[in-house]
Amino acid sequence: MELKAFKWNQDGEGIVTLTWDDPDRTMNVLSNTAMTDIAAAIVKIAGDAAIKGVIITSGKANGFCAGAALDEMEGSASGAGAPKSEEERVRERYNGVLQFNLLLRKLETCGKPVVAAINGLALGGGLEVTLACHYRVVADNPKIQLGLPESKVGLLPGGGGTQRLPRLMGAQAAISLIMQGTSLDPKTAAAQKMVHKVVPADQLIAEAKRWIKETPDAVQPWDKKGFEVPGGLPNEKGSSTVFTMGNALYRKTSFNNYPAQRYILSCVYEGLAVPIDAGLRIEARYFTKLLMDPASRNMIRSLFLSMQDLGKGARRPANVAPTTVKKLGILGAGMMGAGVAYVSAQAGIEVVLLDTTLEAAEKGKAYSTKLLDGQISKGRSTEEKKQKLLGLIKPTTDYADLKGCDLIIEAVFETREIKAGVTKQAEAQLSDKSVFGSNTSTLPITGLAEASVRPENFIGIHFFSPVDKMQLVEIIMGKKTGDYALAMAVDYVKQIKKTPIVVNDSRGFYTSRCFGTYVGEGQEMLAEGIAPALVDNVGRMTGMPRGPLELADDVALDLAYKVREQTKKDLGDKYEAGPADTLIETMVAKLGRFGRKNGKGFYDYPADKGGKKRLWPGLKDIVKFKITSSTPELVDELKKRFLYRQAIEAARCFEENVVTDPREADVGAILGWGFAPYTGGPLSLIDTVGTKKFVEECDVLAQKYGKRFMPGKLLRDMAEKGDTFYGRFKPATKKAA
Repeated sequence: MELKAFKWNQDGEGIVTLTWDDPDRTMNVLSNTAMTDIAAAIVKIAGDAAIKGVIITSGKANGFCAGAALDEMEGSASGAGAPKSEEERVRERYNGVLQFNLLLRKLETCGKPVVAAINGLALGGGLEVTLACHYRVVADNPKIQLGLPESKVGLLPGGGGTQRLPRLMGAQAAISLIMQGTSLDPKTAAAQKMVHKVVPADQLIAEAKRWIKETPDAVQPWDKKGFEVPGGLPNEKGSSTVFTMGNALYRKTSFNNYPAQRYILSCVYEGLAVPIDAGLRIEARYFTKLLMDPASRNMIRSLFLSMQDLGKGARRPANVAPTTVKKLGILGAGMMGAGVAYVSAQAGIEVVLLDTTLEAAEKGKAYSTKLLDGQISKGRSTEEKKQKLLGLIKPTTDYADLKGCDLIIEAVFETREIKAGVTKQAEAQLSDKSVFGSNTSTLPITGLAEASVRPENFIGIHFFSPVDKMQLVEIIMGKKTGDYALAMAVDYVKQIKKTPIVVNDSRGFYTSRCFGTYVGEGQEMLAEGIAPALVDNVGRMTGMPRGPLELADDVALDLAYKVREQTKKDLGDKYEAGPADTLIETMVAKLGRFGRKNGKGFYDYPADKGGKKRLWPGLKDIVKFKITSSTPELVDELKKRFLYRQAIEAARCFEENVVTDPREADVGAILGWGFAPYTGGPLSLIDTVGTKKFVEECDVLAQKYGKRFMPGKLLRDMAEKGDTFYGRFKPATKKAA
């Protein structure tokens, strides 16, 4: 027997240790190779009387198994090389899913006791392999994660997870974990009966062998006579409320946008009512339905494959040697600068935090203190780690402290004159190899670089608020930005463990332009007389994290007003005003309603942080509400306006060469401003609708609501040729276009 992803070791007592250590991958995954090995091993184990028990563990220091090989799964789901008949395609996928389920079923019924010795993270299919083992022992390491996160990428567990986990811990606990994709640390997993025992890492194999020798049991609980599901069956009194409440919660939180969560509920409900073999077939059917769903394919591509590629630096210039930021200068210690200081110090980077007064700079450092104190209170950090991190941040007002900085990030007020002033003062202290990055969210980098003596080393590095939580960083190439600056920016973003996208220069770049259309469309709707509660509720129903009016308040209405005034000044006669312009001018310039920052915007915010915000009653005096109730047809129309408006702008950015890679357009949209994740991103949305149909529907919207919905030349050309973004535009090379 030849194994490729596993190593076989059989001791003198007949105990086999199968060590999972795929030489072709840095992390073990359930690849076709791994499953072939498991199948061969099961035959050997079941047929050899000399084998008394089996231990499955990992040879990788970073984990047991990270789950399915989604790169292989995505290729299969796309239909490449599949039979043309839809019926044949469905049958092929169902048989493929069922094959894995049956493989694990053979493992747990092989007649020999099988132990999972879990020495690192076990997620998705990796955890499902352990659930098919008779005994699960985990190393005592709080960093180990155990869970079924498939729902986060539009899938459900396809290796029996929806059947075995509820039979171990009960439907209520299992549904919560599976639907949310929650991971548990070893001790919590043991308390919830996901695993049997937690031991020190160096005792893992010894404990596995002890169990096989002393208390072996080669039959799973659900295969024993008289087995009862913890908490009862779905149709029993008391148990049925779990599913009633679960369904209500799903619809409240997801607005029925995510089929995976809906199918998970169905898998558990239907599967617990039948023997496990039938339950596994039920799970395979629902998994197949998801594989055939474009939303799942889009989510796998954007939220896993594309994010993984970009996170590894897919857009980094290959001709530049790796760089490391050892000393970072931050200009401006406000909320954004303070956040950048925290995540940078967290990565072990020395930080100089500069502001106009030492009090302001110290206040910026205090933001890190606040975050760290919160972590300590939750047991996630220690006082020692806190002091070490804070020791890396130096508040100052002296530009001379910037000497030796590899990278500068400017995060001062959004005005060209102020940014130009700090650029000149900072660059006077820097070496020729230092890179200057501006955190501007709207002002063109090429224009800001005019204040620099080294425009080839001037680049945009746009963070999102709050910096410690937001995963995306938008890197903007000015006309003169060179490869070295781009390489350092990408390397720095990787250093702080965030995901970079690279875009070319324009007003608002990519994310701010597209995000602005969502907020702007909500304001247009309000200006048309649609009640604000309806506007925000429908915004959330599209899958956006918050309503457009809420978001406008969060970002700050006065900032939007200032940006708009600067844009008017820059564009002159070319600027085209919309109905929302008057609305914002009234709110800011006349009424002093700046948003959440001063407690009054479209909403009123209580001084007591524990209080709830409420829509400002005075809106009815500014706008005459013409539509105050909804119908299904109206909701569908408003949802389409929100999603299509953003998608059109994303397509325009592509046409104007602002964004050049479909992966960055989609990942940037989801991570940057929360574009409906179930769509896979705005360009995936267009591809799924079909370019021809999308253009036709946009033309209808343009006739009703204005030319902002008018598709551009690129979309019309693609519609005529039947092109898709992912078909026509291959992933970009490691250099911005």
